[in-house]
Amino acid sequence: MEELTQAKVAATNEEVARAAVDEASEKLGSDIVLLDTQGVSTFADYFVIVSGETDRHLESMAEDISRRSRKMGVHATHREGSGKGGWLLVDFTGVVVHLFTRDQREHYGLEELWARATEIVRVQ
Repeated sequence: MEELTQAKVAATNEEVARAAVDEASEKLGSDIVLLDTQGVSTFADYFVIVSGETDRHLESMAEDISRRSRKMGVHATHREGSGKGGWLLVDFTGVVVHLFTRDQREHYGLEELWARATEIVRVQ
């Protein structure tokens, strides 16, 4: 009998974005926002913005989100910043996850910069 193998299909951008929200929430990230940036951004369909408590918390959430996306067949294509700087960006080509300390989040004001995007989810 011939065995059929089914190729693993990578998750959609929306599935990756929602998984990032879930993972950040499970790891006690706060004020988590999922923005649909289709139509207002040329480089990403979704932004996920998360606040964390410490540099280690930001790094840990970034690693856990990346690990979860890999299990979904999607790998990060770019990572920028560091927990020590209070800001991390993880790019999944179509989904960009921003992790900030509260002070840095307020400083950068991404929600205001992308006010034309549609808010899909907000987890306080």
